[in-house]
Amino acid sequence: MTGVDWIVMFAVLFFIVGYGTWKSRGSKNIDSYLKGGDANWWSIGLSVMATQASAITFLSTPGKAYADGMGFVQFYFGLPLAMVVIAAVFIPLYYKLKVYTAYEFLEQRFDLRMRLLTASLFLIQRGLAAGITIYAPAIILSQILAWDLNFTIVFIGVLVIIYTVSGGTRAVSQTHKQQMAVIFAGMFVAFFLLVDYLGEYVSFGDALNVAGMMGKMEIISLDFDADSRYNLWSGLLGGFFLQLSYFGTDQSQVQRYLSGRSVRESRMGLMFNAVLKIPMQFFILLTGVLVFVFFQFERPPLHFNAHNETVVMAGEQATAYDVLQQRYEDVHARKKEEILTSLAAGNGGEEIEKWSVRESELRAEAATLIKDTDDQAEVRDNDYIFIHFIMHYLPVGLIGLLLAVIFSAAMSSTSAELNALGSTATIDVYKRQLHRDGSDAHYLGASRWMTFAFGMLSILFAVLASLFDNLIEAVNILGSLFYGTILGIFLVAFMMKRVKGRAVFIAALISQATIIVLFMLDRDGKIHIAYLWYNLLGPAIVMGLSALLQYMDGGDGEPGINISRSR
Repeated sequence: MTGVDWIVMFAVLFFIVGYGTWKSRGSKNIDSYLKGGDANWWSIGLSVMATQASAITFLSTPGKAYADGMGFVQFYFGLPLAMVVIAAVFIPLYYKLKVYTAYEFLEQRFDLRMRLLTASLFLIQRGLAAGITIYAPAIILSQILAWDLNFTIVFIGVLVIIYTVSGGTRAVSQTHKQQMAVIFAGMFVAFFLLVDYLGEYVSFGDALNVAGMMGKMEIISLDFDADSRYNLWSGLLGGFFLQLSYFGTDQSQVQRYLSGRSVRESRMGLMFNAVLKIPMQFFILLTGVLVFVFFQFERPPLHFNAHNETVVMAGEQATAYDVLQQRYEDVHARKKEEILTSLAAGNGGEEIEKWSVRESELRAEAATLIKDTDDQAEVRDNDYIFIHFIMHYLPVGLIGLLLAVIFSAAMSSTSAELNALGSTATIDVYKRQLHRDGSDAHYLGASRWMTFAFGMLSILFAVLASLFDNLIEAVNILGSLFYGTILGIFLVAFMMKRVKGRAVFIAALISQATIIVLFMLDRDGKIHIAYLWYNLLGPAIVMGLSALLQYMDGGDGEPGINISRSR
């Protein structure tokens, strides 16, 4: 990186932190600190998108498209319908009950035990996720920038803690607007530069033809297979329940739209997200596919993690690795020739597949040599693909901007998570259970301290964390382990008015245990159920079991409260 890139990166980051802290300096009471309360619809929409679009999105999604193509977009197919249901059912109820957190509603509907159980599930899931959203970009950025990993983790975490603790929800919403502006600008720049670079070899249309020939443009799969992570059915059904739980019951999202001026503004903010989210993910995936096509003409590295290559070239396997490099270069040249020949002839080019397989075999051999040199090395390198393109092919100044994009995305999602964790811990646990008679100033201070504490815990977890197969899947899998059960509790509250707290409490515990067991069996290879289906199984178990348990406990009971009652 040049001096210009360092200046651009730090200028963008410190402006966002400083601006967010300054704009939110007026948060003097618990209501403004936790709700904000004056956001318009487009601010809500951007904040909702920024909360979901972590650094993992911009590091891992292009790498996933590079490896597997466009099919991951199906993960989001259930989102628009989920937004409609939340806008119609969840938002009016939350506003009518005047809650700070989604889990306050459950005490009014059932009992305190249900509120604490659901809040605890959220605190566990989101607390772990906050650590991943810091760790995931930190491990990559630390290697790219030659920073110590722990320093990078602390750098990201401290920047987020500064403005989130200072300004609460208003600071998060303010910084989200700047962060999304940087993110969109950076991604559009990368996309159009890719198109321009590809113009030296092929037209944009031919680039898409190359991607299609090589199996990267299959957007929709109609196969109904429980073991398939991404197909139309898992996206529509499993994705719908995952998004319904995430946006409807996860406090990190609920807090975003509870900051709206009115029910109408909050609804429009969610509809903004419903309209733009799938095109945004499609665009990011397409960028990854174009990176793939670009590296069909420009020789990619044998292994995208430069740190691993440096380690192996300094060890006993250096000569063997160098031989692999030369063979890889020859294979890539042959494949490039076949691609150009196939484009000119207008055929499918069966020979391309042969050379692609050979490339994959050589990459696997390279990973083996890396492991032989350092058995602790992480050899999965898909998450390094996009950052490699940024560092080696973007002009001076734009490298700093794209790195600022990644840092900004890490900060945007983490700040929303810490804000929600602090709110839930303060309102649902501290205020409700431990200290009921404090002043407004007392709870404001407690919320700041809770946010700070979760920030430090997230940094600690990030320091102790390790990578999954793919970073974006890590967060989605973690969410799917808990969201189904949480959603089931809320669906019982909304739809099954005769079920009491005791029945749904037992059903929720059984559901959560069942999902964890299924996940462990899947990890051990004893069964095969893609994680998106957990978001359908969880609600089904909670609703079915709670109805059965209520019947066994005496049939129809009176509901804990009538949900139309306001606080």
